[in-house]
Amino acid sequence: MAESRLRNTGANLVYTEVKRQILDLELKPGTRIFEPAMAAALQVSRTPLREAIRRLISESLLEQQPTGGVLVPLLDEKAVSELYDVRAALESLMAREACAKATTEHIEKLRGILDRNAAMVGFADEAMRHGVTLHATIADIAGNSWALRFHEQIASHVERYRYFTNNSPERREEALADHRALVEALAAKDPERAAKIAFDHVIGARDETLRVIADKGLDVE
Repeated sequence: MAESRLRNTGANLVYTEVKRQILDLELKPGTRIFEPAMAAALQVSRTPLREAIRRLISESLLEQQPTGGVLVPLLDEKAVSELYDVRAALESLMAREACAKATTEHIEKLRGILDRNAAMVGFADEAMRHGVTLHATIADIAGNSWALRFHEQIASHVERYRYFTNNSPERREEALADHRALVEALAAKDPERAAKIAFDHVIGARDETLRVIADKGLDVE
């Protein structure tokens, strides 16, 4: 039993590190995964690495080829657009529903997150973390179990593209302004405005993602 837990812990650590390398673009789109070289670089055996690779394939962060090879998926413009379109619809729905349920305490909590976001807007990782927390809190307030379930299913995929939408100081300031407007719409119990702000915010992230991918010359199918 102890050996099994140790093996699972090792696989989780490897999964976390390989996922980080994919999301941070240390492993570029189209990169082929060579197990012996990666196991040596990570200083692990191939067993936890294989378990981590299987998990990442199930999340579509790695791609199994018909020949048996494993690649970091290429950036597909159509797939990026479709993913963000679905996320925009979900965020819009949850913002609308949160309007009916948000209490004074909820609004105070959201404004506290905004204050921390503003304090850290100069730091990409921290700004992203607080932005994610804000969206998650609104989703919890909305309490739509199906929307939450679908939102969680696409979370890892969206995470792959946050690098592109959060690296620019101008974009982080713009996102913060969107978040402020969204919270004020929730406080005003204005579902139409909240839904539109949430939708437009995600579409803005989509457009920025596609622009940065193109500017960096990354492979887009």
